[in-house]
Amino acid sequence: MASKYGYESTAVVKTEPDDMSLKSDKQTLLAVLQFLKKHNLKGTESLLKQEARISDDDLRTNEDKKTEVTQALAAVYKSDDDPSLYEDLYGDLKKFIDSCLDVHKVELSTILYPVFVHMYLELVYNGHEWNAAEFYSKFWQDQEEHHHDDLARLSSVRKKEHMPGNQLLENFKTSKFVLRMSRDSYTHLKRHLQEKRLSPLLTIIQDHLFIDVFDGVPRTQQQIQATSGGLLGEVDKDANKAKVFYGLLKEPDLNILLDEDDDAGEGDEKPKKKKSKKDPLLMKKSKNDPNAPPVNRIPLPELKDQDLRERAMAFREAKRRVKLDHNHLPSVCFYTFLNAYQGVTCVDISEDSSLLAAGFTDGNIRVWSLTPNKLKDMKDPDDLDLIDKEADDVMERIFDDKTACDNKLLVGHGGTVYATSISPDRAYLLSCSDDGTIRLWSLYIWTNLVCYKGHNFPVWDVDFSPHGYYFVSAGHDRTARVWATDHHQPVRIFAGHLADVDCCKFHPNSNYVATGSSDKSVRLWDMLNGSCVRIMTGHKNTIHCLEFSPDGRYLASGGADNLAVIWDLSSGAVVAQLKGHTNIVYSLCFSRDGTILATGGLDDSIRLWDVQKIMAEQDTEVDTTIPSNITVNDSPSLLLGTYYTKSTTVLGLHFTRCNLLIGCGPYLAPS
Repeated sequence: MASKYGYESTAVVKTEPDDMSLKSDKQTLLAVLQFLKKHNLKGTESLLKQEARISDDDLRTNEDKKTEVTQALAAVYKSDDDPSLYEDLYGDLKKFIDSCLDVHKVELSTILYPVFVHMYLELVYNGHEWNAAEFYSKFWQDQEEHHHDDLARLSSVRKKEHMPGNQLLENFKTSKFVLRMSRDSYTHLKRHLQEKRLSPLLTIIQDHLFIDVFDGVPRTQQQIQATSGGLLGEVDKDANKAKVFYGLLKEPDLNILLDEDDDAGEGDEKPKKKKSKKDPLLMKKSKNDPNAPPVNRIPLPELKDQDLRERAMAFREAKRRVKLDHNHLPSVCFYTFLNAYQGVTCVDISEDSSLLAAGFTDGNIRVWSLTPNKLKDMKDPDDLDLIDKEADDVMERIFDDKTACDNKLLVGHGGTVYATSISPDRAYLLSCSDDGTIRLWSLYIWTNLVCYKGHNFPVWDVDFSPHGYYFVSAGHDRTARVWATDHHQPVRIFAGHLADVDCCKFHPNSNYVATGSSDKSVRLWDMLNGSCVRIMTGHKNTIHCLEFSPDGRYLASGGADNLAVIWDLSSGAVVAQLKGHTNIVYSLCFSRDGTILATGGLDDSIRLWDVQKIMAEQDTEVDTTIPSNITVNDSPSLLLGTYYTKSTTVLGLHFTRCNLLIGCGPYLAPS
C-alpha cells in the first residue's frame, strides 16, 4: 500500500503454517547434525545427512563462516620474504623519492604512507614482531602529521592475534589505498622498481594500492594537500561522474498572498519589481532553474494554506534583507548559556529565528522563544471543540494563554542529546541521543510523539528536510538513514563511510543528503536511489558540521583539523580552504544571499569569510577531471572579520531572514 507521499508503507507478510513447520524441521535437523559432528559420531551423521539431503555448507555455523572470512582477509599479508629486507626496501624507496626532481618528488612522496602501513602489517602477520617494532619506530615520524592518530592506533597491533576486529586494519585490508599521480611521475616510479627488481615493493603496490594515473602536468604541494587526508587516500576519478541536480525547486506562486499581506499597500506590480531587483536569489527561485531536479523526482508533501502563508511572510521579510559584502558585515547577536551545569551539547534555531532548542548531557532538551511571543500549551480537547475551525486566527485560538512561559522542558532521552532539529513549520522537534534513539516531539503539546529505533549505537546528528516530512540521522554504526515522520523504519540507508558518520545535512531541494565522517571524507547521497554521487576528500580529521549555500551549488564543511572547506557540487572539487581557526570548527552558516560564510568553534570565536570573492575568482571553465588544473583558494584575505567571545564555545550559528547573525553557546569558566 502506498503512503500519502508515494513511498511504499512497511507491510507485514504472514508466512503460511506449512512454510513455518518446514523451516522449523530443517533447523531441528541442523541442530542434531551439529551435535553428532561435535561428538564425533560420523556414521550416524553421514546416514542422517544422506537421508535428509543436507550439504556440508548447511552445517557451517555463522562463527565458522566468520572465521573463514577473517582468515581469507588476513592471508593477503602472507609472505616468505626476509623480514630484515623491509627496512632496506623502504629506505631505498625514500632515498629514490628524495633524489627525484621537485616536480615529481611531491607526487611520489604520497606513496610512502600506504607502503609503510602495509609493510608493517605484513611483518606483524608473519610473526616478525621484533622487526615490525623496529621498522615502526624508525619510520613513523617521517609520515605526515595528519596520519599520526591513525598510526597510533596501528602501533597497538603488535601480534597477529591483535589483527581481527581492528576496524582500521579491516579498512586497509578490504579496500585499496587510492593515489592520483601524473603519468610522468608514475613512469618514473615504475622504471625504478623494475630496474632494481624490488619485487616485495611491487607486490605491495599491486595488491594494496590503486594508482589513478592522469594525463597532465604533476600536481603542486598545495593541490595535493587540498585533496589528500582521507582514511584510504583520495577519490577515484570515476566516483564523481554522476550528474547532480543542485538547483532549487520552483517556488509556488505567492504574488496574491504577498499583495494581500503587504503592509505598504502598493500596487500589484511594484512589490514584484522591488523583489526582483533587490534579491536575485528570490527571482531565481521563482523561475525554472536549469540545474534543478524535476518537481516530482522524489515525493514531497503538498503545501497547505498555512505553509503558503509562511512562504509569503518569508518573502516579505526577505525584501527587507540587508545586503552583505566585504564592506558591509552583519551585526552579530550572541546568546550565552550561563550556569549550564548539565553541559550544553547542541543548539538549533528555527528557520524563522523564533525558537531555539538546546540539548544537554543529562538527556533533557529545552526550547526557548526568541521573540516576545511566549510558548503556550494547546487547550484541552473539550475547549478545542468550541473553537471556530474556519476562523483566520484558528492557530492562535487553539493555545491556552494561562500556560504561557519563556521556555519548555522536554524529558525522555536516556543519554546525552547530541543534536536537535526544528521542523520548517515549527510544529515538531527532532532529537538524537547516546541512547541510540531519535525522538519526535510536538511543539504544540510539548510531549514525545514517536521514538525511532534503527541505529544500533549512539546517534550523532539529525536534520529535518527543508520541505518537512523527511529527516536524516547519522550514527556510530557508520550509516546515515533517511526517515519519514509517519514511518517507524527508515526509507533509505546510506552505507559506505569507513568510520562514524558524525554529521548530516539535507540539500535545500531535499533531493540530496550530505554526510561528514571520521574517515575524513564528505559524501553526497541521492534520495531517489540511495546511491553515493559525490565523495570529497581534503579534510585531515573528523568532520563535525556541514552547510549548503542558499543556491544549492556549494557545500561547506568544518572539522577537527581547524579547517572550513567549500566544495563545488557540480564536480565535487574543492574550491576554497578557509584557514584561521585554532580549534575544532563546530558550526557553519551562509548568509541568506550566500555572500558571506560564518564559522564558529571551540576556539571561542566567530569568523566571517568572503564567499563573494571566492566565487568571483573561481575558474568555472577549467576541466576539473585533470587534478593539476584545479586551483584552491586559501588566501588569508578571504577572512573579513573575527569576533571573540568571553570563554564561550560557539555551538550554533544562524542568519535571520534579514541577515542578522545569531550565535549561541555555553560559557565555560577558564580553568
